[in-house]
Amino acid sequence: MRKKKLALEYPLRAGKQELLWQLLSTDHGLERWLADKVEEEDGVMHLTWGDPWGEHHTMHANILERNRNNNIRLRWSDEDDPDAFWEMRIVRSELTNELCLCVVDYAYADDIDDLQELWDGNLERLHQSSGF
Repeated sequence: MRKKKLALEYPLRAGKQELLWQLLSTDHGLERWLADKVEEEDGVMHLTWGDPWGEHHTMHANILERNRNNNIRLRWSDEDDPDAFWEMRIVRSELTNELCLCVVDYAYADDIDDLQELWDGNLERLHQSSGF
């Protein structure tokens, strides 16, 4: 069964695209809002949730594309759907001229609502940790 594409757009209060880019594309930046521990090695992001020394869950995402100050696209290493990936893209709203974060992710139809809730929570943490 193929996964469904989920596309989300979040307005941000970020003034500088470069600062936002650091939060989206670096291990240190991602640790502030996406996962508890992130390490990048040889084009692979290792993301850990929970206590790294105790109970935790680690997933690995291959970096497919990274365009400075624009987007990062990744695919989970255990992904079976050849079309599935997840991407975070910085865009400027044509209406407000403010920066927005566009997220694309994939999930089975039954899991789409949960995936949206997950991204909503991630963005809430991004707002809290950065003020964006």
